[in-house]
Amino acid sequence: MNDIASGRGKGAIELRRVTKRYGRECVVDAVSTTIAPGEFFSLLGPSGSGKTTTLMMIAGFAEVDDGMVLVDGTNIVEVPPQRRGFGMVFQNYAIFPHLNVFDNVAFPLRARNLPKDRIKEQVGQALELVRLGRFADRFSRELSGGQQQRVAIARAIVFQPRIVLMDEPLGALDKNLRYQMQVEIKEIQQRLGMTVIYVTHDQEEAMNMSDRIAIMNSGRIEQVGRPTEVYENPATNFIARFLGEANLIEGTIEEVRENVAVLRTAGGLALSARITEPIQRGARATLFVRPERVAIADLAGTGANPAVNQAAGRVTQTSFLGNILRHSIEIGPDVQVTVDVQNANAGVFRTVQENVVLSWLVADSVILQR
Repeated sequence: MNDIASGRGKGAIELRRVTKRYGRECVVDAVSTTIAPGEFFSLLGPSGSGKTTTLMMIAGFAEVDDGMVLVDGTNIVEVPPQRRGFGMVFQNYAIFPHLNVFDNVAFPLRARNLPKDRIKEQVGQALELVRLGRFADRFSRELSGGQQQRVAIARAIVFQPRIVLMDEPLGALDKNLRYQMQVEIKEIQQRLGMTVIYVTHDQEEAMNMSDRIAIMNSGRIEQVGRPTEVYENPATNFIARFLGEANLIEGTIEEVRENVAVLRTAGGLALSARITEPIQRGARATLFVRPERVAIADLAGTGANPAVNQAAGRVTQTSFLGNILRHSIEIGPDVQVTVDVQNANAGVFRTVQENVVLSWLVADSVILQR
C-alpha cells in the first residue's frame, strides 16, 4: 500500500477555504490554516463549532464540498482515507474486542502486508513506547480505560505515520488519568516528531498540549495562536469567555493614543487598555482582563498611576475554589469584576459588603471590538 502521508513526506498540512454543508447548513465555513511539520495543533471549540467535521474532512471520512486539503503541497481531497496514510485515534478507542493487544496494534501492519519479523519488531517498539510491553497477550476486557487508550495510540503510530489525527481521545477518562495521558501523548509526539491534529472542547487540555491552537466557533476559525497568545490576547469576546474566566467591561471609546485606548463605562468609569487594531473614538467596545491579573487593596493608600487602572468597589460575593479565593466586586452600575487570589498561606477572604479598590496594569488588559 502506497500511503501518501508517510515515509518521505514531512507532514505539513494546509487547509484552503475548506467548506462542508449539510443541506442548507454550512457547518464548516471556508476554513483556512497551515500546520507545520512536527507541530501539535489543536482544534478547540464548543460542541457544534465544526472542529470534528474539519478533522473528518482532513481524514477523508467526510467529503469536502469546497476548498482544498494539502499535505506537503499535494491536494488530497480526492484520495480515499485508507491511502492518506494518517494515524487515527478516536474517542471510543475502536479496539477490536476479539483480538489481543498485540494483534490490535499489528492490524495496520498486516493490512500493509509487512513480513512477520518486521511486524513483531514494530509492534514491540510501539507497545514499549506506550508502556504496554508486558500486556501484549491481554484482551480489551482485561484492560483499564487508560490502557485501552494506549492501545489505540500504539495502533495509530505503529506504521510510523508522519501525521496523526486525534478526535477527543481522552474524553472518556477521569481528570487525573486524562492529565497523565496528555503528558504521555505529548512526549510520544515530540519523540517521534510527528504532526498531530488534536480535536478537543477542553480548554486546559488544548493549552497544556498544543504548540498552537485554532479556536472554532460556528464553523469558522476565530483565532490561531500559541496557548499564551490566545489566552492573554483573545481576538474576540467569544474567545475571551471560552478560554477560562474573563472580565469583560463594556463601554465607549473616549480617547485613543498610540497603542492605548480609554474606555468610558455607562457609569462614568474611565479605564485604559491596549489596542491591537485601529479603533475610532465613539466606538462601542469591551475591555478584557483576566481575574488573576486584578489585585485587591484597602481603600487607603492608593495613588494615581497612568500605567495602572484603579476602581473603587464593593465585595458582593466570595467563593472558595481550593487553590483560589474568588471575589466578585461591584465597581459601578451593572459592572462586576471577578478577582482570583491564590490561596497561599491560608489566604483570607474579603468580606461581603467590604469596600475595596481594584487595580491592574493597563498592559494586562486589551480592547476587544467583536
